[in-house]
Amino acid sequence: MKQPIVRRAISRYPVPKLEELPEDIRRRMLEVQEKAGFIPNVFLTLAHRPDEFRAFFAYHDALMLRDSGLSKAEREMIVVATSGANDCLYCIVAHGAILRIYAKNPLLADQVAVNYRKADISDRQKAMLAFALKVALRSVELADGDYDALRHHGFSDEDIWDIGAIAAFFALSNRMANLIAMQPNDEFHLLGRAPGKA
Repeated sequence: MKQPIVRRAISRYPVPKLEELPEDIRRRMLEVQEKAGFIPNVFLTLAHRPDEFRAFFAYHDALMLRDSGLSKAEREMIVVATSGANDCLYCIVAHGAILRIYAKNPLLADQVAVNYRKADISDRQKAMLAFALKVALRSVELADGDYDALRHHGFSDEDIWDIGAIAAFFALSNRMANLIAMQPNDEFHLLGRAPGKA
């Protein structure tokens, strides 16, 4: 007999109703919904604390939307690889979907989440992810040689800052998602699975 799927709450903390939110936060969520077709649970769950929501997304946007020597897909690779190392279900699933879309590759996110060393990516990108994982997991061990390895692959000092800052920010995000037991939206699981489709 087929067992019913048990749906967990999207957060262990209260999730405010859309109509109860401050206008700027509600407007942002509706803009995302218009573009994506749904509101990612990260918006809904972090709205539990509006001031922290604003700070979180201001830093997110500063890192992920700025002009950079890193492509959008490379930024998402950093998120997926470090989230995999931190066992963050929400970020692996959500950012894995975004990576599949940006890379136009239905296989890449799973490869990067499990073991970037065996992923179909360039040596340059593998060096980027090695550095990002060191920042996320063992930043105290960073040494000049880690920076030199990235420069050898053509990364500028500003690119290196971006790699490290994204890894550090999403280490915080991973820990918050795990703290509140944030669940990924069902929609993320299927996004970008068919080649060339979002």
